Amino acid sequence: MKLVIGNKNYSSWSLRPWLLMKVLDLPFSEEVIPLYQPDSKPRLLEHAPSGKVPALHDEGLVIWDSLAITEYLAEQFPGVAVWPRDTEARAVARSIACEMHSGFGALRTHMPMNLRAALPGKGRTPQVQEDIERIQDLWSDCRERYGQDGRFLFGAFSAADAFFAPVVTRFVTYDVPLSDLGADYRDSLLALPAMQDWYAAARLETERISASEPYA
Repeated sequence: MKLVIGNKNYSSWSLRPWLLMKVLDLPFSEEVIPLYQPDSKPRLLEHAPSGKVPALHDEGLVIWDSLAITEYLAEQFPGVAVWPRDTEARAVARSIACEMHSGFGALRTHMPMNLRAALPGKGRTPQVQEDIERIQDLWSDCRERYGQDGRFLFGAFSAADAFFAPVVTRFVTYDVPLSDLGADYRDSLLALPAMQDWYAAARLETERISASEPYA
């Protein structure tokens, strides 16, 4: 399999399947296409009909969109716990991943992912604060109901954690105060070797995307 992704400093959508595949030790190669460059769109269209990342290539099949990729991996690797094994926990995990996938527009707009930046206090609008509180409520509920046997939302790492990983980077960049449980969960994700590898690669990138640098 080959996963086509965008800039590691900025592409939150790319981080999700990349992290999931790395942590679960699924074999794949990666290709990074810098976004918002003069040749970005034609290069992206060579890999996905949407012209966007991420895109997964597997034996001639192309799967685009991070959620579609996740479900494809769950089907292709039934022996790997992409989602929690328990039916109830799995349903909740899918629900919160879908909420993250389609929601939290204020946070996305005012706190774009930018791993190289340190922007404490920026973007903290009332609507963003509502998003932050909702996210922490989700984390608390999942950890308390399903996460007693580990440091992730459902105990062991799953796709649900991969979907919230970009939010964790935002909370670091913008120095968002978190509850004790939220801070512990943030630190658990950041401690993953795969997350550290992603950060290291992001710091080496030289491209700058103005749309993701609103406070520069």
